[in-house]
Amino acid sequence: MSVGRNRLNDRESTSLVGALFRIMADEDAASDIGSDPDVKTSGVIEIDSVDEGVLFALQRDARNVTINEIATDVEVSPSTVRNRIDKMEDAGVIEGYEPKIDYERAGFPLRLFFVCTSDPENRSSVAKNLLDVVGVVDITEMITSEYNLYIETVATSTSDLIRLTKELNERGLTVHSSEIITKKYSQPWGHFEAKGRNGD
Repeated sequence: MSVGRNRLNDRESTSLVGALFRIMADEDAASDIGSDPDVKTSGVIEIDSVDEGVLFALQRDARNVTINEIATDVEVSPSTVRNRIDKMEDAGVIEGYEPKIDYERAGFPLRLFFVCTSDPENRSSVAKNLLDVVGVVDITEMITSEYNLYIETVATSTSDLIRLTKELNERGLTVHSSEIITKKYSQPWGHFEAKGRNGD
């Protein structure tokens, strides 16, 4: 399996570079990272090609793949695979095995993406508390001081969306935009794809 790389056009590339420079120049954001215990700045562990093959298999289909199948793919014994999984779970590389849910089929036909601003000093605690809001399914913290919380929600009706917007405002957030999500796409990261154990 080969994974292609999307090429950025000139406008996207310029925007990305500009954003990176703004982040690098944001001293307040940098100091916020250093003082925020929830931001992970260390603890990276070394993983080899066997670990990468195991991670790729789990990303692709953690629910159905067996230890023996992974062992065949990465050309090691099943016990080695089990040990590697245990090691990466203990180290926090593998954080969990979550189901991929079709919310529309589950009775939540509306999915909305909010772009918000929270006080940088309280951003992490606010984000965690927002998980208590009914309908919030995913929160992403951003490093920049503005537009620093991206919140994905699900709802059953327009009135439900209005309730969500009101609750976010009541939690002290500034909501800059909200968009209906029609589809999300993902794939296993190709870097972890199992390769020949001889280093190919």
